[in-house]
Amino acid sequence: MTSETETEQHERLARLRQEHRDLDGAITALEAANTADQLQLTRLKKKKLQLKDEITALEDKLLPDIIA
Repeated sequence: MTSETETEQHERLARLRQEHRDLDGAITALEAANTADQLQLTRLKKKKLQLKDEITALEDKLLPDIIA
């Protein structure tokens, strides 16, 4: 793996984590509002789970779990 590719992957990981945090804030705000749109809330939660899966996969790729 070249250092440039690894650097790009670390930057992508940081962007994904930030987007995940942003979605978490949006979900919390919608849940706090009494007029929460359940369909929108469900879509945001699904997107958040997809991001979490993507983050986990990228972390596993960057930091493989090596059992010695």
